[in-house]
Amino acid sequence: MTSPRNRQQAAAGLQAAATMSGAVDLSALAAQAEASRAGVSAGGGAPAAPAGDNVVDVTDASFETEVIGRSARQVVVVDLSAAWSPESQQLSPVLAAMAQQSGGRWALARVDVDASPGIAQAFGVQSVPMVVAIAGGQPVSAFNGVQPQAQIQAWIDEILAKVGGALQGDPAGGEAPAEEDDPQMVAAEELMNSGDVDGALAAYRAIAEADPGNAEAASTVRNLEFILRAQGHDPSIVDNAAAGDIDAQLAAADVLLLAQQPEEAFERILAVVRTTAGDEKDKARTRLLELFELFEPSEPFVVAARRKLAAALY
Repeated sequence: MTSPRNRQQAAAGLQAAATMSGAVDLSALAAQAEASRAGVSAGGGAPAAPAGDNVVDVTDASFETEVIGRSARQVVVVDLSAAWSPESQQLSPVLAAMAQQSGGRWALARVDVDASPGIAQAFGVQSVPMVVAIAGGQPVSAFNGVQPQAQIQAWIDEILAKVGGALQGDPAGGEAPAEEDDPQMVAAEELMNSGDVDGALAAYRAIAEADPGNAEAASTVRNLEFILRAQGHDPSIVDNAAAGDIDAQLAAADVLLLAQQPEEAFERILAVVRTTAGDEKDKARTRLLELFELFEPSEPFVVAARRKLAAALY
C-alpha cells in the first residue's frame, strides 16, 4: 500500500510523466488557476507586440480559460518566451502579426515563463522560445527556437489541415457545446485527485484492459506504474549503485528519469546492455524499451538512445 506522502508525490509526478508521454497534463493548471485567479498579473517581460482578438497575454491564472477552453473551438499557439531572451524578442512579434492576419483561423497565447512558472513547468520548458500548438485541450505539435516565417506558416497550415475541422464552434470564439465525459475516466481521475493512487491505477488498468484503444488510459497506467516504482527507490542509488549490480543500475535509471534526466537514465541502462549477456542483457533491454514508451517516439533523445541500443545489441 502506498503511503500518503508517496501518494501526494505520485499525484504531482503524474504531471511530469505526462510531459514524457507527449500528452501534457494541462488540466493540472486548472487547480493553480483557481488558487491564484485573484490578484495575479502577467508581470514584466511580456512581448511588446500589441494584443488583439487573436493575441492574448496569458498567466497561470488565465491559462485554463484562454488556452484550454479556447482550444476546444480554435487552434491556440502558445508562445513561451522571456524578456531576457533575444530570440524570444525576435520571434514573438512575428507570431503576433501572423495571428492577427490569420482571420481567426488560430489564436496566439503569449506566456512569460518567468512570470508564469506553472505553465512553464507543465510544458517542461528547457529553453525559450518554445512554441506549442494546442487543439482540443491537448498539445499537437511544437518547435523550439527562431524559425523563418514561411516555415512557421507551413507548420500552422499543416496543423489546421489535420485538426482544424475537428474543433467545435466557430473560429471567432463562440461557445462550443460541451462534450460528454467518459464516466469511468472521470471516476478514475477523481480517485487520482483524491490521492488514492492505488485505486486510480486499478481503475485505469481496468479501462485499458476493457478498451485497448483507449490511449489515454494506457498512457496513464504506464506513467503511474513508473512513478510508483521510481519513488520506491532511495535517491542515493544514483551515486551508490555498484557497476555489476544490475537491479541497482536499473533503479538508478528510474531515479534519474523521475528527475527529468532521460539521457542520463538511458545511458545507465545502455551501459548494462553493453556489458552483460543472456538474461541480464535481455532484462536491461526490456526495461529500456519500457521507458521509451513514456515519451513520444520522435523525441531526439529517444531516437538517439534507440540507435545506441541497436548498436549494443547487434
